Amino acid sequence: MNKAFVKESQDDDEEEERSPSLRLPAGSKNYMTPRGYAALREELDQLVRVERPKIVEVVAWAASNGDRSENGDYIYGKKRLREIDRRLRFLSKRIDHAEVVDPRAHEGKDQVFFGATVTICDVRGTAADEQTWQIVGIDEAEVGAGRISWISPLARALLKAREGDVVRFTSPAGVREVEIVEVRYGEA
Repeated sequence: MNKAFVKESQDDDEEEERSPSLRLPAGSKNYMTPRGYAALREELDQLVRVERPKIVEVVAWAASNGDRSENGDYIYGKKRLREIDRRLRFLSKRIDHAEVVDPRAHEGKDQVFFGATVTICDVRGTAADEQTWQIVGIDEAEVGAGRISWISPLARALLKAREGDVVRFTSPAGVREVEIVEVRYGEA
């Protein structure tokens, strides 16, 4: 059957939402820092204003060359357009449901809230074992850059705790206890 007559399932439209790390808990809001919101808006703008028009132009040119069944530019271009359109739908939904939370609203507090940058130390470790994490939205989490999602086990354990508290959470390595050394808020 020709692909033109096959309806893609709704699950295909939300490919990114298949990943458990990108799913919002049922009934929760899509919290984001101002930086994360700006990054999503920038990506959406880039796709709409630059990438999609370029691909549409290539597809139109390739279609004008005749036989589309063996035209690599046409086939690749149509595939890329579907990917871009899927990503645009995903970004639009995320942005529409976003609740931007500015971490600076909690400036000066020693309690952990969304957007906090928290320094922790393993209870059994030394000062050299200190780690610093910023609690951010699921779309802006990047472990390598020290940003973890607010739905991660560590972030959930840290939320509402205060400097000096010891919190317990289950990590892939097992149950861990960490002490909150410092809580700070700033630009995000």
